[in-house]
Amino acid sequence: MKLYKGTSGDTGVTAYQTGSSYILVKFKDGQVYKYTYKQPGRTHVNAMKVLAATGKGLTTYINQYVRENYELKLS
Repeated sequence: MKLYKGTSGDTGVTAYQTGSSYILVKFKDGQVYKYTYKQPGRTHVNAMKVLAATGKGLTTYINQYVRENYELKLS
């Protein structure tokens, strides 16, 4: 996983990994969630990939738009 470089300094996301149709997101509590084109959908996943790469706004986006709408909780 790549470290998430949250620019605010107060981010809940610590790392992420992207694939062609998904993003894995690791939070500071150690939990890892898989968001896919199936759930919460292509639009959200693609937006999350961009935010992860830029290091800005991923935690806020998840809190506002997808919350518990993940496909799989990995840990």
